[in-house]
Amino acid sequence: MGLSWSHILIVLVIFVLLFGRGKISELMGDLAQGIKSFKKGLSEDDTAAAEEEPKAIEHKPAKPKPAKRTAAKAPRSGKSG
Repeated sequence: MGLSWSHILIVLVIFVLLFGRGKISELMGDLAQGIKSFKKGLSEDDTAAAEEEPKAIEHKPAKPKPAKRTAAKAPRSGKSG
């Protein structure tokens, strides 16, 4: 039950009748324009990445945190009051 040339031809004729010759060529033109735009975008990204100079990251030592000082509290006695 494979596709023969006659089946493919019938499908193509129905496709052309539904969409028309003008619409198919318009769709193909849009597809080609999209591919060109995609390729142009990729090449622009490559050239932009090549033009940028790598930036050196300098290591800055972290500032030491100040020690927390708490007020010394007198020990609590078991008696209240």
